[in-house]
Amino acid sequence: MSQMQTEEKVHTSAWKRFLFSDMLADKTAAKKIAYIAVLAALCIVTNTFEIKFASVQFSFTILSSVLAGMMIGPLFGAAAVFLGDGIGYLMNSMGYPYYWWVALSCATMALIAGLVMYIPMRFKGSIYVKLTIICVSTLFICSVVINSTGMYYIGLDLYMPKNVLAAFEEHFGGQQTFGFYLVIRFFIFGQIWNSVVNYALLFAIIPTLKAIKPLKLRLE
Repeated sequence: MSQMQTEEKVHTSAWKRFLFSDMLADKTAAKKIAYIAVLAALCIVTNTFEIKFASVQFSFTILSSVLAGMMIGPLFGAAAVFLGDGIGYLMNSMGYPYYWWVALSCATMALIAGLVMYIPMRFKGSIYVKLTIICVSTLFICSVVINSTGMYYIGLDLYMPKNVLAAFEEHFGGQQTFGFYLVIRFFIFGQIWNSVVNYALLFAIIPTLKAIKPLKLRLE
């Protein structure tokens, strides 16, 4: 094999890895479409149904988004999540406007998860190191930077209860800053607990998925 052919093979392999996970890279187009459809359907379900406990609103969109990236791959995993978020909104908008930055945040979670899975680690238990990297990076990049920034600069007046804004101004005075908003969103509205539950479920589910032989998950 010539040097040019070798470089072309490596280049093609890199592109395949950006599109699909190791699990799907060599499967037929029909199987790839089936996996994308199943994970997109899971994202629709998690975007449609939510659980509210006191002021904390629980959903499993973080879990489904990360799983889509790990199982499908970076690019098509992100596409499945974005599609699932949009259809989920159409099925259950609850009268709210479409928060496109939430869809972007979830899709980015899938992108990050898919890319992290390709970090070369060849030791027992490396999947849990990768999961830790995924959890930390998606929490900061997606939940804090993308989602919270969108909510603060675009969606604050759309969804934040007026009594909460009034109470904030009464106790703290002046306009609510981004830093104070993060405290409210994560520790009063409970986004941090929603994230912790999703990430804990992720750590609990992965061993089960690895044990399902037909999936042939190559996670380490």
